[in-house]
Amino acid sequence: MPASDTIQLPLFPLGNVLFPDGMLSLRVFELRYLQMVNQAYKADAPFGVVGLTQGAEVRVAGAPAERFASIGTLAGITRFDAPQPALLRIACRGTRRFRILDSEQQRNGLWTAHVSWLPDDTHVAVPPDLAHCVSALQRLLATLALRVEADGAGPAVAEPHRFDDCGWVANRWCELLPMPLELKQRLMELDSPLLRLELVGDALARTGIAKG
Repeated sequence: MPASDTIQLPLFPLGNVLFPDGMLSLRVFELRYLQMVNQAYKADAPFGVVGLTQGAEVRVAGAPAERFASIGTLAGITRFDAPQPALLRIACRGTRRFRILDSEQQRNGLWTAHVSWLPDDTHVAVPPDLAHCVSALQRLLATLALRVEADGAGPAVAEPHRFDDCGWVANRWCELLPMPLELKQRLMELDSPLLRLELVGDALARTGIAKG
């Protein structure tokens, strides 16, 4: 799909940030999202995930109105399960980033938006001075894989693993590191994958997880 195209998307505002190629598991029980997810699954259609800047994921009487970031990530459903009435469990994978041009809240509370596509990250090889970010990520994913195997759950990070790519490595660290939503959002919005990984490397050094 050309980067200049615009489409209308249903939105799922969350207290989290979805990155391209990232995995996201959701328990869906609000009527507005049950309807949206069912329709998306049946039509094999995506929806947009955006980070909340005000309000909560679940509507509560008297709570502040929902506000969300202007840049989000397209999500495609990879696993769909309906364990009981009015409850869905889904897994999604992030694909491409978008910018909201305008948004509107429907009567049932669902947000929809017209969006334009942002450029995908270009492939940038990981420079030698950031190789420690890769080796630390490889060790962490190996540990997570053992836990996933023991629990019988799905993979924490989807394949293929692209350890030679700045954007992919940075995005996986952004998902795995505990950091404020606002910081995750700023990192996701960066157009430079190298700068994103450099900032992640600084965070890893501060936490002592990996040092160059």
